[in-house]
Amino acid sequence: MAASAGPEIERLIALLSKLPGLGPRSARRAALALLKRREQLLQPLAEALAVAAERVKTCSLCGSLDTQDPCAICDDRSRDTTLVCVVEEVGALWAMERASAFRGRYHVLGGLLSALDGVGPEALRVNSLVTRAMDEGVTEVILALPATVDGQTTAHYLAERLSNAHVSVTMLARGVPVGGELDWLDDGTIAQAMRARRPA
Repeated sequence: MAASAGPEIERLIALLSKLPGLGPRSARRAALALLKRREQLLQPLAEALAVAAERVKTCSLCGSLDTQDPCAICDDRSRDTTLVCVVEEVGALWAMERASAFRGRYHVLGGLLSALDGVGPEALRVNSLVTRAMDEGVTEVILALPATVDGQTTAHYLAERLSNAHVSVTMLARGVPVGGELDWLDDGTIAQAMRARRPA
């Protein structure tokens, strides 16, 4: 970090460097760009962050983020309430929505099972998923999880937990590459994987 930067700038860089995809060098460049364009970038960004911090909340039904609870998707009566698509995080939900491949409802797990990271079922929104599958007239639960070891482990665990819910449990077809994260895939790949889903 530059010795000439004051503590305020250093704090800005340190906070920016905690964002995904931004290391210390990228954070310095981003901070410099923001500071050079205060009126066009920095001030509107600060206002947007303040508004988001105040108004954005987690949906009590699906776990998505919105300014209303239930979120706009859960509140949309035109969506198919018999289908629930399970995703790892909100970013994957946004990717599915961009692809316009799904018109049901979602369930955000909040992560994946991971023995290495010490993430067990109690850390995820598994119980609420099972409850939804049993209580809401759901006929199919689609596991749209990453094609990674943790993703597959989580999918198998969820299929087992949902075995008594009397719902069809399916997974995305493997148009999704092994190791692929939904948030990084193109819309066509996501749409095709949704259409060609298979039993879990």
